[in-house]
Amino acid sequence: MINQIWITFLGIVRDRALYGIMVLCALFLVIPSASSLSMRQVTELSITLSLSLISFLLLLCAVFFSSFSVWRDIERRYSFSVLALPVSRSHFILGKFLAIAAFLTLCGVVLGLIAPLAISATAAYYPPDRAIMWSSILLAIGYDVLKYILLSAVGLLFSAISTSFFLPVFGTISVYLCGTMSQDVQNYLSSSAANDVPVFIKELASIFYHVVPNFDAFDFNLAAIYSLPVDHKGGLLTLGYFVAYTLIVLFFACFFFSRRELR
Repeated sequence: MINQIWITFLGIVRDRALYGIMVLCALFLVIPSASSLSMRQVTELSITLSLSLISFLLLLCAVFFSSFSVWRDIERRYSFSVLALPVSRSHFILGKFLAIAAFLTLCGVVLGLIAPLAISATAAYYPPDRAIMWSSILLAIGYDVLKYILLSAVGLLFSAISTSFFLPVFGTISVYLCGTMSQDVQNYLSSSAANDVPVFIKELASIFYHVVPNFDAFDFNLAAIYSLPVDHKGGLLTLGYFVAYTLIVLFFACFFFSRRELR
């Protein structure tokens, strides 16, 4: 499996789509100038833009490489030569996932080194009213990486089921959008403002809320932006949620791919 992880990782690094994503990193150069448009919270805006750009870049990597990885190998018949070796289909999927997870982690580390440069440049010209909590910023980036590693597992699940690239791409994006908004929808339906909503819709939304991954739990941006103390208990619960949900998704991905007929 180690050889497969390494080969998949090198394939991701050599992919031409990665160069286009790397070009977007140049947007960090614009952040200090864009942040100056804020009259009062220049540094806070700089942190917001930096974290948003990191999240967008990781989203592109997670969706693209998880959705196309299995489908492209089958189309190029690379998977047939690999599976002809003493490699199980489960190891094939797990190798893909671990390679993508390693790449997303590497991207998080690199972006986590670039973002503070943009934030520091902004703070040098516009000193903030409160000290910047770099630990909270790095924690927010770290949990962003975990969020998109989980999303890549979802993408591999769709890839293990689908025979085309449409379902993995649009399915992964749909799950991301639903998982991002599910907490807000659940909070609204649980409030008194939703008294007029039919009960069956609330029950359906509750089931949907517990099935779709809750990506809002990985959002620590507010603490990073406003230098607030981080809820470490909530962070540990989110970490446990990440491990459990990822293992469940990978189990189903291996299960369906092991029973899929390859042609």
